[in-house]
Amino acid sequence: MERVTLRIPKQQIEEVEEMVELGKYPNRSEAIRSAVREMLDEQTDSQSNENRGWAKV
Repeated sequence: MERVTLRIPKQQIEEVEEMVELGKYPNRSEAIRSAVREMLDEQTDSQSNENRGWAKV
């Protein structure tokens, strides 16, 4: 796994930390990895729909 350094607005990181405290994610890193996976999945779905020529329902 590679380390990535990024800057996130304080309010957003506080919201991520709140999700961790609520037990939705084990830690900040996993919450951010989950968000990246979701973004990549959406991109893949979007590209698949463009290739089919019809909308996803």
